[in-house]
Amino acid sequence: MTRRTMAVSAALLVAALAVPRADILEQVLVKVNGDIITKTDLEQRQVATLRQRDPNLQPNNEAALQKALAEITPGVIVDAVDELLILQRGRELGYAMSNEQFDSIVENIKKENKLEDEAQFQAALKQEGMTMADLRRQLERTMIIQRVQQTEIMSKLQVTDAELKMYYDSHRETFTTRPQLTLREILVAVPASDRGVNVGLEEEAKGKAEDIRKRLVDGEPFARLAADLSDSPSKANGGLVGPVTMDVLAPEFQEALKGLKAGDLTPVLRTSRGYQVVKLETMETATVKPFEQSRDEIADRIATEKRRGEFTKFLEKLRGQAIIDWKNEEIKKAWELGLKQAAEATPSAR
Repeated sequence: MTRRTMAVSAALLVAALAVPRADILEQVLVKVNGDIITKTDLEQRQVATLRQRDPNLQPNNEAALQKALAEITPGVIVDAVDELLILQRGRELGYAMSNEQFDSIVENIKKENKLEDEAQFQAALKQEGMTMADLRRQLERTMIIQRVQQTEIMSKLQVTDAELKMYYDSHRETFTTRPQLTLREILVAVPASDRGVNVGLEEEAKGKAEDIRKRLVDGEPFARLAADLSDSPSKANGGLVGPVTMDVLAPEFQEALKGLKAGDLTPVLRTSRGYQVVKLETMETATVKPFEQSRDEIADRIATEKRRGEFTKFLEKLRGQAIIDWKNEEIKKAWELGLKQAAEATPSAR
C-alpha cells in the first residue's frame, strides 16, 4: 500500500469512527506503561484489518465502512495494547535485534523476492510505503514477540503420557472412523404431474423395476443394466454411488440396507424419485485408530489448548500489572468491549 493510499484510507476511517479530531499532528489515544498508541497507529491497524477482512470494501460506502469499523475496532485496539505489553516484556528480558540478524533477514528477503541489487530492494520498500527503519522496527517487533512467547508460554507446554491417554480415552469417537458404504443403484423414474399420481405410469414404473430386479437376481451384471436402463445420473458409472456414510442416506435406504451383506440387493423401493433397486457393493466397518498411532496428533491438540490457555493467562497478567492511561473515552470503551468479546470467545484458562 502506498503512503498516499494509506493517507486517503485513514482519513475515511477517521470520519467513520466519529472520534473527535484534535488540532495536533499526533493524537495520543492511550499510554501503556509510558509508551503511546496514537490515532495514526490505530488507523493503520484498522486499514490493514479491513483490507484483510474484505478486500472489496469500498471506501466511499460510508454505511458499510462504519459498520465494519464498529465490528473490528474492539479487537484491533485490544491487539494493539497486548502487542505493546508483550514488546515491553521482551525489552525487560533484554531482547533486541542485532545488526547481524537484521542484515541476514534482509538478505533472505532479497533472495526470496529475487531482488538482485540494493536499488531494486529500495524501490520495493518505497512501493510498500516503507523505509529501512520501518522495516527494521517491524521485523524487530515480530522477533521480540516470538521470543517472548517462546520464553513465557511454549516452555510451559509439556504434555505427559497420562494426559495423552486421558485425552484419547475421553475423545475416542474422534479417532473412530464411521462405517462407509459403496452402493449401486438403478432408478426407474416416475414422471411428476400437477394432477397428482398417474396410476398407469406408477404401475408401469414399478413393474419395470421389479423386472430389472429379477434380471439381477438371475445373474445379469448390475453395471450393464444400470447403464442401459437407469434414469439416474449414476448410470454413467454403472450405477456406482459412494463411498458414503450411512447417516447421509434417506431413512428408507437405511432401513432397507439393515442386515444386508456385500452383494445383496434391496427390495424394489419407492422413493421420491421413483422406484429403485440398490445393491450393497461394499461395507467398511468402523475402525478405531490405535493410541500409539494417534500420539502425535493428540500431543498437538493438547499443546494447542494449553498454548491458548497459557497465552490468555499471560496477557491477563500483563494487563493487570500495566499502568494504562486512556486519553480517549470512546477508544477505552472499544477496548473494554474487545476484552469482553475475547473472554466470551475463549474458554476460561483457570
